[in-house]
Amino acid sequence: MCGRYFREEVSWEEFFSWLGVLSIPGVAPPEANWNIAPTAIQPIVRLNYDGSAREMAPMRWGLVPSWWTKPLKEWRAISINARAEEVAEKPAFRGAFRHKRCLVPVSGYYEWSVQGKTKTPFVFRLRNRRNFCVAGLWDAALIDGSELQSFTILTTKPNDFTAGIHDRMPVILRPEDYDHWLHPRSGDPSGLFEPFPNEDMDAWPIGPAVGKVSNNYPGLLDEV
Repeated sequence: MCGRYFREEVSWEEFFSWLGVLSIPGVAPPEANWNIAPTAIQPIVRLNYDGSAREMAPMRWGLVPSWWTKPLKEWRAISINARAEEVAEKPAFRGAFRHKRCLVPVSGYYEWSVQGKTKTPFVFRLRNRRNFCVAGLWDAALIDGSELQSFTILTTKPNDFTAGIHDRMPVILRPEDYDHWLHPRSGDPSGLFEPFPNEDMDAWPIGPAVGKVSNNYPGLLDEV
C-alpha cells in the first residue's frame, strides 16, 4: 500500500518542463505538501476532453467509481490504491483503467516497516532527488447532486530494495512512458507495471511525526 506521499514546491514553469501542462490563468501552482493523506484534494495530470493535451486537475485521493450513486459516507472500499494486476477486472477500477488514466506528481512517498509492535516510517524517493509520477486512475461520480472527481494510485510487487520494508510499491513511471500510460489506445500498458529499478531509488528511516496528518513540514524527511 502507498498511503502517504509528499510533493515539494513546483512552479508552473517546472510543471510545464516536467509534465507539459500549462499554467492556469489566475491560479497559483499547487502548494508543497509534505504529508499527503487519503481524502486530501491533490493535483493529478490527465488528458483533456479530446485527448489532444495534458491538463492538471484537483481531485480527492480515494477513487469512487462513476456507478456509485449513494452518499459518499456509505462508500466503504479502501480505494486509495489499486493493485495493478487487478485493475482490468475489478469493478471499482476497470472502467477508469480503460478510459481514465492519470499521472500523480510526487516527490516521494512514505511506508512503515513493522517489526513486532514497532512501526518505523521510511521515506522513499529517487536517488537523483527528481520529482516523478506514479500511475493513477481517476473517475467522476454524481454524489448528492454534485460531481465528485477522485483518483487512486496503482501499486505493484516490490523491488528488492523496498521488499524488506513493504510488500507493495507504487507503479513509478519514467517520463518516456507517460504518453503510453495516458492514452487508452496506446496498447497494453501492463509492461509498465514492473517494479522500478533498485539502483534508481533511495530510502531512509524518519521520525514518527509523519504519522500525524497535521504535521506538514520539510523536516519530516530528516533521517533518524
